[in-house]
Amino acid sequence: MASITLKGLTKRFGPTTALADVNLTIGDGEFFCLVGPSGCGKTTLLRLIAGFESPDEGKIFFDDKEVTYLPCEKRGVAVVFQQYALWPHMSVEENLRFGLEAQRLPRSIQRERLDETLEMVQLAPLATRYPHELSGGQQQRVAVARALALHPKVILLDEPLSNLDPSLRLQVREEMKELQQTLGITMVYVTHDHTEALSTSHRMAILRGGELVQEGNPKDLYSKPKDLFVATFLGELNCLKGRARSKHDVEVDGVIFQTTHELGTGEEVAIGIRPEKLSSTPSPTSKHLRGEIIKISFHGSTSVVMTGISDRTVLSLLVTDVSTLFIGKQIEIYYSPSDVMVFNR
Repeated sequence: MASITLKGLTKRFGPTTALADVNLTIGDGEFFCLVGPSGCGKTTLLRLIAGFESPDEGKIFFDDKEVTYLPCEKRGVAVVFQQYALWPHMSVEENLRFGLEAQRLPRSIQRERLDETLEMVQLAPLATRYPHELSGGQQQRVAVARALALHPKVILLDEPLSNLDPSLRLQVREEMKELQQTLGITMVYVTHDHTEALSTSHRMAILRGGELVQEGNPKDLYSKPKDLFVATFLGELNCLKGRARSKHDVEVDGVIFQTTHELGTGEEVAIGIRPEKLSSTPSPTSKHLRGEIIKISFHGSTSVVMTGISDRTVLSLLVTDVSTLFIGKQIEIYYSPSDVMVFNR
């Protein structure tokens, strides 16, 4: 296991700057996610950590050892790709053994590693099967097992679940999380799926246009985003443009929202509140708005209710029971001022 420190990493491809002055520390034994939209630089950053690419500027350290220009095979990393890259003519066990033989390990150690790893990922009964005889989730576990068998300092995963269907993604995601917690190995996981990052990582970093926008634990990034980009990228958000009317009041199309943020009177701002933070029932400290239901969308255990609170302003809230709701019904909407985020416009 190892910690990873990135200092001033910059990477260019011709006139395009893929990464610009990225500074980041990933702790020993962390499950760390790199998150962002397509083209933000997260896979490039992973390739720099792996040693597949060299930075134009900056340095990379594993613990206190600089590895900036050290070849990939000497860094002690293992990589799990989006395409699992399993050898189709080799069985599960042979796929795992391939990397161990490349390390020139004695046969006795290879056998020990194989048995240990196959048992760990629950693939021992499938050891003689070939990739085409496995489900997508089983193939993904083989790819992870092949990495684990090498006993790397760091495992790097590049969108490894993107080819799986939603229910299987959830299952394998939980398996990977439990495996990482059991082993305590450093994992760096690239994904564009904010749900994966929020539910699995100890910490995460958001990238945009090659720049690191914000890093921290998932709860803080979700509830205290640095800017509107982070807030909207990490989940559903009611985003409204308004003007501060007093220290804690924002007017949006004639409707007043209260917030705990301090504002300058007349300041133009954007406010945001997550749908799950709105309720149709009051609490002792909640504020309320009045609206008219204009749409109800069923989403299984919850429904999204779209409510107009003015001619031009609509709020979405999550409701578990819509049996008494209907289009055109007037309802009260309650919120806490502490849940109203404020962003610069």
